Amino acid sequence: MCARSEAVELEVLGAEGGEARVPPRPLRLSLLELLGKLVRRDQPAQPHRRTRHNHRFRTFVSCENERRIKANDREYNAQFRYANNYIKTSKYSIITFLPLNLLEQFQRLANFYFLCLLVLQLIPAISSLTPITTAIPLIGVLALTAVKDAYDDFQRHQNDSQVNHRRAKTLRNGKLVEEKWASVQVGDVIRLENDQFVAADILLLSSSEPNGLCYIETAELDGETNLKCRQCLVETAAMGQDDAQLGAFDGVIICETPNNLLNKFEGTLSWRDKHHSLDNDKILLRGCVLRNTTWCYGVVVFAGKDTKLMQNSGKTKFKRTSIDRLLNFLIIGIVFFLLSMCVFCTVACGVWEWLVGRYFQAYLPWDTLVPAEPASGAVVIAFLVLFSYAIVMNTVVPISLYVSVEVIRFAQSFLINWDEKMYYEKTGTAAKARTTTLNEELGQIQYIFSDKTGTLTQNIMTFNKCSIAGVCYGDVIDETTGETIELNENTEPLDFSFNPEYEPEFKFFDSTLLEAVKRGDQEVHEFFRLLALCHTVMPEEKNGRLEYQAQSPDEAALVSAARNFGFVFRERSPNSITIEVMGNTEEYDLLCILDFNNVRKRMSVILRKDGEIRLYTKGADNVIYDRLKSNQADVKSKTQEHLNKFAGEGLRTLALAWRPLEERGFAEWKRRHQAAALALHDRDEQLDAIYEEIETDLLLMGVTAIEDKLQDGVPETIANLSMAGIKIWVLTGDKQETAINIGYSCQLLTDDMAEVFVIDGVSHDDVERQLAKCRDSIRVVNTFLPHAGPSASKTGGEAANGARPSPGRAANVKLNAPAVSVVTFRWEHNTIPHHSNEYMSGGPQSADSHEPTNDDSNGFAIVVNGHSLVHCLHPKLEERFLDVVLQCRSVICCRVTPLQKAMVVELIKKSRKAVTLAIGDGANDVSMIKAAHIGVGISGQEGMQAVLASDYSIAQFRFLQRLLLVHGRWSYYRMCKFLRYFFYKNFAFTVCHFWFAFFCGFSAQTVFDEMFISVYNLFYTSLPVLALGIFDQDVSDATSLQFPKLYAPGHTSQLFNKREFIKSTLHGCFTSLVLFLIPYGTYKDGLAPDGKILSDHMLLGSVVATILIIDNTTQIALDTTYWTVFNHITIWGSLVSYFVLDYFYNYAIGGPYVGSLTVALTQPTFWFTAVLTMIILMVPVVSWRLACSWTRPTLAERLRARQRWRAPAAAPRTPSARRARRSVRSGYAFAHQEGFGRLITSGKIMRRIPHADAALSALASLPGKFHQRPPTPPTSAAAAAEPRAPTQNLDTVDL
Repeated sequence: MCARSEAVELEVLGAEGGEARVPPRPLRLSLLELLGKLVRRDQPAQPHRRTRHNHRFRTFVSCENERRIKANDREYNAQFRYANNYIKTSKYSIITFLPLNLLEQFQRLANFYFLCLLVLQLIPAISSLTPITTAIPLIGVLALTAVKDAYDDFQRHQNDSQVNHRRAKTLRNGKLVEEKWASVQVGDVIRLENDQFVAADILLLSSSEPNGLCYIETAELDGETNLKCRQCLVETAAMGQDDAQLGAFDGVIICETPNNLLNKFEGTLSWRDKHHSLDNDKILLRGCVLRNTTWCYGVVVFAGKDTKLMQNSGKTKFKRTSIDRLLNFLIIGIVFFLLSMCVFCTVACGVWEWLVGRYFQAYLPWDTLVPAEPASGAVVIAFLVLFSYAIVMNTVVPISLYVSVEVIRFAQSFLINWDEKMYYEKTGTAAKARTTTLNEELGQIQYIFSDKTGTLTQNIMTFNKCSIAGVCYGDVIDETTGETIELNENTEPLDFSFNPEYEPEFKFFDSTLLEAVKRGDQEVHEFFRLLALCHTVMPEEKNGRLEYQAQSPDEAALVSAARNFGFVFRERSPNSITIEVMGNTEEYDLLCILDFNNVRKRMSVILRKDGEIRLYTKGADNVIYDRLKSNQADVKSKTQEHLNKFAGEGLRTLALAWRPLEERGFAEWKRRHQAAALALHDRDEQLDAIYEEIETDLLLMGVTAIEDKLQDGVPETIANLSMAGIKIWVLTGDKQETAINIGYSCQLLTDDMAEVFVIDGVSHDDVERQLAKCRDSIRVVNTFLPHAGPSASKTGGEAANGARPSPGRAANVKLNAPAVSVVTFRWEHNTIPHHSNEYMSGGPQSADSHEPTNDDSNGFAIVVNGHSLVHCLHPKLEERFLDVVLQCRSVICCRVTPLQKAMVVELIKKSRKAVTLAIGDGANDVSMIKAAHIGVGISGQEGMQAVLASDYSIAQFRFLQRLLLVHGRWSYYRMCKFLRYFFYKNFAFTVCHFWFAFFCGFSAQTVFDEMFISVYNLFYTSLPVLALGIFDQDVSDATSLQFPKLYAPGHTSQLFNKREFIKSTLHGCFTSLVLFLIPYGTYKDGLAPDGKILSDHMLLGSVVATILIIDNTTQIALDTTYWTVFNHITIWGSLVSYFVLDYFYNYAIGGPYVGSLTVALTQPTFWFTAVLTMIILMVPVVSWRLACSWTRPTLAERLRARQRWRAPAAAPRTPSARRARRSVRSGYAFAHQEGFGRLITSGKIMRRIPHADAALSALASLPGKFHQRPPTPPTSAAAAAEPRAPTQNLDTVDL
């Protein structure tokens, strides 16, 4: 057992056989191991054997590599201090909130800086400003942030409380007691009921189903909606629901320590002097949902943070936007700029005092602290002036910036919450910004990592179309024009009420199929008869209504379709199937089930009725076609056309076929089948060979086309996001075929792509070889066929033998068109150079012909399997993997674990330095959501775990484009414009003190009144810039969605970066220079017409302050492109408030500057100075903006100009608007699992066995005790082409 921990670490990535690397051991563990070896070096080596534990002792010293649990014994388990089931995600309590929150806030450099300034301002000798000027803004920032943090943590407390207060039934002294989830502890025996979430990781003890079986849905863990089977030990199943026996159960469980491996569990149960092996098929994990099982009992093995679900959740990280990180860097730069100004003024002050100041001590006496000696006195004065200027010019490091940013983000979050266009009426769910600190990051997303099940799809399968005997059904044809009518919500479905067993929710629109059924068309009847007979569905009566328990949603859809068309599956036993055909009962003898698996890609049943034996089969079209009888050319060609059509529409297809069997031939085959089923060696291979013998010479019956219903608007959303330059990766735990099929449905994959590579190697060498061939293929196509057309199809595909391309397609390699890659961080061939900003110039196309830049015929796609991804993420292959996937337009990773999802996100974050977004709806997406820069949770059918861990929540995937292209883009645009203006106005305000220093002997005398300095950023200029940051928009929301290319500037941080910051600061410095020098030159030695002197300090300060406010108002009016009532009120109101507050402060309160502004306003000199200054300041700004809009207009400016002239903009053509193309790929996808056929024919799954010969039938169809398939690949050609995926372990089903 103690060696198991290394195996757990090796398999962290989800590997199941393959080369694994030993991760580096932590230093502490390595040192402890070394000390242990030194201590034990003289002890003789002990033989490696399992120690028999003496269970008579109450105490046990735990090994760090194993866990020991005794059922129903809390006292025994308490000594190990196992984690309880209490979940805590909150950060604070009432007592710890204030100290912890202040500690966190003062870890921010700006807050700590202003705290130091406040301390300096409390020293009278060096401060020329009252401490209030810093204290008020600092307290405001701390209070506002504390309120926001308290609100966020209160929500976390509420969510924790909701989960911890869920009710669970626990056995206490042999009686069931209702307790909170938080009260459940390791070793407790709990009862679960149907459709209930599993509260903790439990060992299954008994269930309501026969033979201790139970069924679970693991969508929260791996995204798969098909049911999975678990079975308890026969010894514990006998306890049933006897609370007394279960309460007395005292088995001891020795198992692995907590880990994140969802598909692996090892342990033993010691009970009644016997030891029983435990594996993953006896464990129910937290997050699973009990389905089709009335009740079950289990003993808690892992609880709370130790559960595999929580182990896969990842750690919550403090997320900061790229603008935040840039601001921190800029603030440091501003501090150095401030220090440089202070040092300059300090040196200049020392020089001035030594040369000039010492002679004016009668007029300007030195402080008593200053030595009388001139040199030392000048040094001391200069030293004190250093701190004085740091205080005077501290506003260049704006504390109000952080207040304003928080307010803007907070308001933008409410705009997201209040957006009615992101409200989903069916569930009454609105979009919600669960954090208020990441809004502008939504406008800079470069990679989206999406789950599939429940995120892109609805978890609903519907029978959409079919082809029977070469006739296609499902399309609604307009009788007048002969064209296909596009279905919508207003299309009237067929009426199936003639059938008493119809399902009201079933919808089909083509009346020709229903008419063929009613008139008794033999081929149509045989088609639906096959659907009603060839499956592993179990029927059940609930409330007088027939319901089906399907192991996969595909089978449920097919059996449901047959039911609604009048072919009702009624009953099954281990050796019979009963159906009802148009009201008439038909009973078939079930002779054998040839079960489905991922290599065979088909399942068959052999039935007898009225002495006739038939084999019915359904499976992948290419597998079925290889086994068809040769004389069916006509129906094969017609059906293939329909298959291509269905695949082009993104439907999941299955081919149906049958063959008659002779009694003598079947008897001989059955004898050999039984011998193979009882073989001791190579049993699975022998069975596959036996199945191959009988599944030949098939007669094609038709094909089905099932729609794995995408959420509304998914293809359009993906198309728009890809046009915006965002790369979309799909990371799913579902099967490879299903993932590929959904890729085509949502147009991540298209038939016009150069190649779709599949990486599915099991070993390190296989994966390395496949990646090398992919890279060579891409290099060949990009190098030698840059302008090739359809004829250049196989060059890249056939080179990739290991990395299999899509079969039977001619690649349309057309790499000469400019294209933004959907999944790569680069511009494709022939795009404009990087220095020529396409956003600025409108791109290669004008607004008149704005076309999408991601042509489907360009580039490649890659599908990576989970066991291959283990090796791809290995450091040796990481660079090669990145080299391939970053040149592919679409990337789909299937069969991945939750931790692998997070590792893929981290890989892109680390290697590309790109802004990432992860979106999902289940607990299996939590780690990915936490790892990405922004996590989006979908309020779906898989619970709320993803939403609780997310930064934003939406109800549907289609709302993501509005969240990013509208709110994200607006937030980024507003924040960038706000920052540019904010730095401008602060430098224009603060640097005036620096220019004045040259005229005041560098004495730290301020230009402005102290009150003006205190309220400049709080009242005079705060509200207009807040209105700008909250309401401004360059184009409307409809235009933002219509032209996704508008999103592009965020990818390269074009709207605010170091260059834009320097431009804003230089503009501010120039403004401050003009603001100070022109009034100073005007009023120096100035006289009023009545002879009064105008050259006093207070009058100059009032004039400069007034012109500064006018300049700020004019500047923000020019910056505002979208005027609202709030903009008008704040901009013009701030200008008025300046005069009102100045008069109120100076006249009502008695400020020192009383009368200065009044005198200035009454003189013509002021108005002339103001006009001259504003002309000098505004003419360069307006001229530069006009020149840029004429020579290099942005796309937004072109669109605004078009709207002003009322000319309708040409909407870009999205790929989703194109008609579905005919495809020659296979549309096969079947979410089924191996093993259910064996359970049916054995009778283990039945509640009762109606016939006495069930055991004989079971023996005839079962291979015996199930074992995992060996890693050796099957011998058949079909099997050799594709290794079998990991199958469900049914080793415990003793048949």
